[in-house]
Amino acid sequence: MTTTHAMTLGNFSVSLAVKDIEASRAFYQKLGFQVFAGDQAQKWLILRNGDATIGLFQGMFERNMLTFNPGWDASCNTLPEFTDVRELQRRLKAAGIEPVTAADESTKGPASLMVIDPDGNPILIDQHV
Repeated sequence: MTTTHAMTLGNFSVSLAVKDIEASRAFYQKLGFQVFAGDQAQKWLILRNGDATIGLFQGMFERNMLTFNPGWDASCNTLPEFTDVRELQRRLKAAGIEPVTAADESTKGPASLMVIDPDGNPILIDQHV
């Protein structure tokens, strides 16, 4: 892992809060998306169409949100170098953005934080590596 001056957030996707995972999967497959990962029994799926990635989550979130995954490329492969979520959190705080949920800065590896934009849209920075 490396820390750079750029605010590199990682792989981007849109996480959708859906009411019916099966109906949503069928709809997005008609738009050309294919299931890439997930567990339909646990009511979450990740779908891809080219470089576009969406997550379908039933009963997990109240609102749709933007999601970034530090340490992953678009195919969820671990990058050799990336900016750790805890470093991103320090930079956000220094810029005056206070997370509504924060990563434990005393840990290493997987962690997440969430911020809310001025219009109330949640942004999840979710590091899996």
